[in-house]
Amino acid sequence: MAFPNPTLRQRQLAMRLRELRHEKGLSAAEVAEQLLCSPTKISRIERGQRPASLRDVRDLCRLYGLAEPKMTELMTLAREARQKEWWQTLEDVKFAPMLGLEAGATAITEYVIQLVPGPMQTEDYARAVIRGWLPRIAPDILEERVQARGKRKTELLFRADPPRYWVLLDESVLHRNVGNGQVMRAQLQHILELAELPHVRIQVIPFTSGAHMGFDSPFRFLEFGRNSDIADTVFVEHQMGLFYLESDKTIRHFEEVIDHLRAEALGFQESLNRVAEMLTKFS
Repeated sequence: MAFPNPTLRQRQLAMRLRELRHEKGLSAAEVAEQLLCSPTKISRIERGQRPASLRDVRDLCRLYGLAEPKMTELMTLAREARQKEWWQTLEDVKFAPMLGLEAGATAITEYVIQLVPGPMQTEDYARAVIRGWLPRIAPDILEERVQARGKRKTELLFRADPPRYWVLLDESVLHRNVGNGQVMRAQLQHILELAELPHVRIQVIPFTSGAHMGFDSPFRFLEFGRNSDIADTVFVEHQMGLFYLESDKTIRHFEEVIDHLRAEALGFQESLNRVAEMLTKFS
C-alpha cells in the first residue's frame, strides 16, 4: 500500500520499528541503553509521536541486524516522513497529526455536540467560531486560520478520492446562533448542499433522544481499511488538548458508540428536513 502523506509514512515507520524490536525480544529500555538515549524517545518514535531522524533509523536497523535492502527501505520511509505538507505549516501544530491522518483515511465518522464540524463550516461561520474562542486574535492570524479551514474542506471533501464522511450532529448544533442570523442561514444551507455529495452522510440526533452513549464529548473516528498497516484512530478534543486513541479495546468501544448514535439519530432524509426547518428560525 502506498502512503500519500508524511503523517502516514511516519506511523508506518513507527509500526515497523516496534515490530522489529519485539522480534528481537528487546525492551525499549534495552534499546535506549544501546543507543545512548532515553526509553521515552524510543517509545515516542514507536508510537509515531516523534519523527525518527535518519541517524535514529540507521542505528536501530544496525542494532536489529537488518540486511542492506531492508535498511534502505526504512531509511527511505524516514526521509519521506520528514517531507512537508500544507497542514504542517499551520500555527495550530497540535492539529497537524490529525490532518495528516485525515488525508489518508478511507472513512471518517464525526460526532459533534456544539458546533458544525470544521470540514463543513462556511468562512463566515468559521470566522465567528474562531473569534469566539480567541476574542483577542489578530485579524491576519484569524484570516489565516479561516483560509486553512477552507483548504481542509477542499482537500477532504472535494479531492479525487474522498473518504466516506458520516456526520452525526446533535440537534443543539442547529440551534446555536453562531455569528448572526445571516451567517447561520448560509451555514445551514451549506450543510444541505454538502449532503448532496455521494460520499457525505448527515444524521441529526434529536433532543428527544435524551441521554445516550455519546452524551459526554465529541469525537472523530478515522478508518484506514482492512488491508492498511495504519490502525484506526479516534480523536477526542477538549480544553486539555487533543487525544489520539487507537487501542483495540478503545476502537471497539467507539464502534459501539457509533452504532448506538446512528440508531438514535433521525434517518437521512428526516435529518435534512430538520436542518431545512431550522432555516426558517434564522430568517
